[in-house]
Amino acid sequence: MNNHLIFQKIINKEIPSNILYQDKIVTAFEDINPKAPIHILIIPNCFIKTPNDINANNKNIVAHMFYTAVQIAKEKKISKDGYKIVVNCNENGGQEINYLHMHLLGGVKLKTLY
Repeated sequence: MNNHLIFQKIINKEIPSNILYQDKIVTAFEDINPKAPIHILIIPNCFIKTPNDINANNKNIVAHMFYTAVQIAKEKKISKDGYKIVVNCNENGGQEINYLHMHLLGGVKLKTLY
């Protein structure tokens, strides 16, 4: 299934979304089904299917995703209290959309899964 096309449409601004940040490398926008008061997705503008597909050619994109998440956390004033960055991989890891994406969650005390 090509469920990753929704992210391409958000990047291309073909469907309405609350884009908070976009540059040549990444796009960040609010999750439509938030799990915390602040729930933002950060995605690369080029297609990377899963974390397993990170390689020598695209590893700097992932570093930029983390950098962007930290900058947004500071902007949203959750960096001091804390936040969670989550990246899921494949079905058993909870990845629902086959497009690498990072969840930035915060605004409340978050529980751990382990």
